[in-house]
Amino acid sequence: MSDPVEQLLTILDLEKLEEDLFRGVSPDNGWQRVFGGQVIAQALTAAIRTVPPERACHSLHCYFMRPGDPAVPIVYSVDRIRDGGSFTTRRIVAMQHGKAIFSLSASFQKHEEGFEHQLAMPDVPRPDELPDSKAVEELFLKNASPAVQRYWQRQRPIEFRPVRLEHFLSNEKLEPYQHSWVRCRGDVGDDAALNTVVLAYLSDMTLLDTALFAHGLSVFDERVQAASLDHAMWFHRPARVSEWMLYTQDSPSSSGGRGLTRGSLYGLDGTLIASVAQEGLIRPKR
Repeated sequence: MSDPVEQLLTILDLEKLEEDLFRGVSPDNGWQRVFGGQVIAQALTAAIRTVPPERACHSLHCYFMRPGDPAVPIVYSVDRIRDGGSFTTRRIVAMQHGKAIFSLSASFQKHEEGFEHQLAMPDVPRPDELPDSKAVEELFLKNASPAVQRYWQRQRPIEFRPVRLEHFLSNEKLEPYQHSWVRCRGDVGDDAALNTVVLAYLSDMTLLDTALFAHGLSVFDERVQAASLDHAMWFHRPARVSEWMLYTQDSPSSSGGRGLTRGSLYGLDGTLIASVAQEGLIRPKR
């Protein structure tokens, strides 16, 4: 399947093996390990399949335990922790080679009206004011490392338009924050659950890089060992992932071989859609 969006939607459509037991596969893209966002999204899909459709996911918390093998299917086991009057809780464990590689806890809630407030979206250039991926490749990445060039040239279902590009082009120590516009390259449709799953998929992108800005490094640097350790996400309002969203990130701390990054996803109209937090392994290779 050549279209990357069709391929993404296919791998997110899990096969049901038995009640509360599902199987997912990985795309054949030559990666040595499964992308973390894929496992998050597939585990969330498994949870959603066991929850009434009128209850939407409002938060998830997960841990990455072992690297996923892209050549082997992943089996997702769902534990129905609780079905309450307003909230539903699920725990999912992802298995490969007889071992747990990942776990996710998700909470779902029926729709309620209540208090409303949010922080304002940062004032940054709009996506139509920024160079697209092809322009970035042609204008700014001629002198970038081969790893960075391969990353930008690969066909992907998610499009990014970074507000600034310094971290791709220099080894300077930069302030640990970044803003990028992001969207799915194809039409995902109106299904709220599918939009939530794709949002979870893309939420794992660029977070570890933000934590490395302060050290003049990136996840493409061969001197760095980088891997996601945990991931948390809160869904505040419905998402439309085929439309541009601003993904703003900052890293308040790195220590002990780990870096923490926080993220917020805003719609074009400034609506805060979701919040993200992730701690990752970022250590010099020995």
